[in-house]
Amino acid sequence: MASMALTSPPGVKIPSYMAASSSSSLFSRSSISFRTVESRSRICVSGSAKCNLNGNARMPIINETTLPKYFDSSRLEKSASRANTKLKLFSGTANPALSQEIAWYMGLELGKISIKRFADGEVYVQLKESVRGCDVFLVQPTCTPTNENLMELLIMVDACRRASAKKVTAVIPYFGYARADRKTQGRESIAAKLVANLITEAGADRVLACDLHSGQSMGYFDIPVDHVYCQPVILDYLASKSISSKDLVVVSPDVGGVARARAFAKKLSDAPLAIVDKRRHGHNVAEVMNLIGDVKGKVAVMVDDMIDTAGTIVKGAALLHEEGAREVYACCTHAVFSPPAIERLSSGLLQEVIVTNTLPVAEKNYFPQLTILSVANLLGETIWRVHDDSSVSSIFL
Repeated sequence: MASMALTSPPGVKIPSYMAASSSSSLFSRSSISFRTVESRSRICVSGSAKCNLNGNARMPIINETTLPKYFDSSRLEKSASRANTKLKLFSGTANPALSQEIAWYMGLELGKISIKRFADGEVYVQLKESVRGCDVFLVQPTCTPTNENLMELLIMVDACRRASAKKVTAVIPYFGYARADRKTQGRESIAAKLVANLITEAGADRVLACDLHSGQSMGYFDIPVDHVYCQPVILDYLASKSISSKDLVVVSPDVGGVARARAFAKKLSDAPLAIVDKRRHGHNVAEVMNLIGDVKGKVAVMVDDMIDTAGTIVKGAALLHEEGAREVYACCTHAVFSPPAIERLSSGLLQEVIVTNTLPVAEKNYFPQLTILSVANLLGETIWRVHDDSSVSSIFL
């Protein structure tokens, strides 16, 4: 693989930590390094932002010789010669920072697009460059404000279709309404299916989504869906911590997340599994009832797909401490962080809260225990593989 210059924005200082070197550690690593640099290159290796007390960002950079498996691609050697590609990448207004990182990894420039709001709130979209015959990827998570961002995505898809794009792929790092995937009571809607229909009817040819709330949501689409798992990004970060595999236990915060936690535990040296039995009495209201498994004296890693109001995570963490857990970490892909999530997460029950940047996290919501990992490289690699008609599932083997 060709060597890559890794840099970061001016003024950002990057402190160092060492990978676990013990034979009993979670993974074996040759080296993980940090560096202070002056400018950012187009290709940036999977990193994270660590929010500390003085507000500075702490960003780990993995050494070029120890890149995650999904970077081991010959296309990185020719990433500079993409000027004449028929692939176009456009960003909505929901998470432009993530879109820019994806473009940097891919060696592309973001497409020119004008997105405006009229006085009455209507959305206006105009592409500022030709997409005729192109393979177009639109990056737009349907996060808060959910309905506005969803409508913006639909109009972007329609604009591309009317501009004679050959294929249109909706890249949705966070798929809103995914929790409304079934009827739990009479006379309820299944909003996940409705939103899938809207995206399909708008003219999308394919959807690329990260860590859907439930796998069944893929079946709601009548077009191909590429489901991207963000576990490799979180696992790479946990590999940097000197946690003995003998002291580790993976915890599912509810019964519905057992399959996700089991898959996570299998990749963490086949760590033991514990389950928090949760009874929910209303939307966004959780009550912890019981713990299945042993966590006494262990480092507990709670794994979920999202943190919304943080009721489930925090009550689970309190139960784990009551049962004798030494430390509790919380890992999730989507940092929804609806109030009062920040107050709960920063209460001191959690050693660290590890999330990804599928959703933008406002600076006002930073707290000392928060670590934000970037999924830009993972999404960028997936987009290239979809464009090249290559295997996507092999990334996660």
